[in-house]
Amino acid sequence: MTGATDLTRKPSQVVAKNDYVGFANFPNQVFRRCIKNGFEFTLMVVGQSGLGKSTFLNSLFLAEIDDPKQKSTNPILSTVKIEAKTVQLVENDVRLKITFVDTPGFGDMVNNNNCWEPVVQFIESKFSKYLTEETKIERTPTIEDQRVHLCLYFIAPTGHSLKALDIDFMRALQDRVNIVPVIAKADTLTTAEMAQFKQNILNDLKRHDIHLYEFPEPEAIASPDVKDKKNTSHPFAVVGSNHLKNKVRVREYPWGIVEVENMAHNDFVPLRDMIIRNNLIDLIDMTKIVHYENFRVRQMGKKSGIGDSCDPFTQMEQERKAHQKELEEPAALNLDNDEKENKKILEQNEPSWRS
Repeated sequence: MTGATDLTRKPSQVVAKNDYVGFANFPNQVFRRCIKNGFEFTLMVVGQSGLGKSTFLNSLFLAEIDDPKQKSTNPILSTVKIEAKTVQLVENDVRLKITFVDTPGFGDMVNNNNCWEPVVQFIESKFSKYLTEETKIERTPTIEDQRVHLCLYFIAPTGHSLKALDIDFMRALQDRVNIVPVIAKADTLTTAEMAQFKQNILNDLKRHDIHLYEFPEPEAIASPDVKDKKNTSHPFAVVGSNHLKNKVRVREYPWGIVEVENMAHNDFVPLRDMIIRNNLIDLIDMTKIVHYENFRVRQMGKKSGIGDSCDPFTQMEQERKAHQKELEEPAALNLDNDEKENKKILEQNEPSWRS
């Protein structure tokens, strides 16, 4: 036919335009929207008391977010509590609404069996709340994101290996949140002891098949301060301090000074850069794409009576078969009723045939 239209798709071509149209301004539009809306991030810190979690947070964001002196006077808890505190931080007109989640009482009891369960329940409650908002018929334009995006797990500097509590916690949380292990009070170990301790921890993680948050490869990071690969892998050894000296955070001892931001003394700077400067968005995306989606699949499996281990495609196939079975059951029931009715009619007419 002469009037037919050729629907053959031609290969895409990259055309360099000489005239300005305007779509090159798209990144600026995204930037302006981000500046307007700001960002939301939830950071959880878990570990035994006395490991410097509050001091570390103050050093991480260069602000007095938590008061470690106040916590030192609190009584020892018999159960694990979950405490959340939200603050607004502004840097160069960029607003960050960050929620800090602390777990006082974790690992401080004589019997620490299942002491991580309140942490699991808290994380899943935030997932559940987000899922409820997401599946409403009348949804709000923007859903407040209270999901936990990162869990910093503080390890006591024993110099030996991971405790059973450390292993059980990370194994229970690895499929629910991005975990980054942190060796607290790194200044209590020598350089050789710290290197051996890190290797022992890595061996324990591999032996128990524990999967942690994997930072992107250093080659893909623009910041030259974190290109050193040996400082961008788990676990990080850190020192925190609230004491300022010549505008440098330090810890003072009779025999010398430990600078918090000195990479020769600890891994604080690489950890800060890997989390805040380079991978904050990646942590949010991993929470949304991996951990939250895993939670949704588990919830869908519970509602449909399908096991938690099913992948989404298997679940869809099982749901299709269940739906097909539901459609077939009424037809089979109607057929059975028809057979019973016919049999009844035959039985009623049988005496007349015999006569």
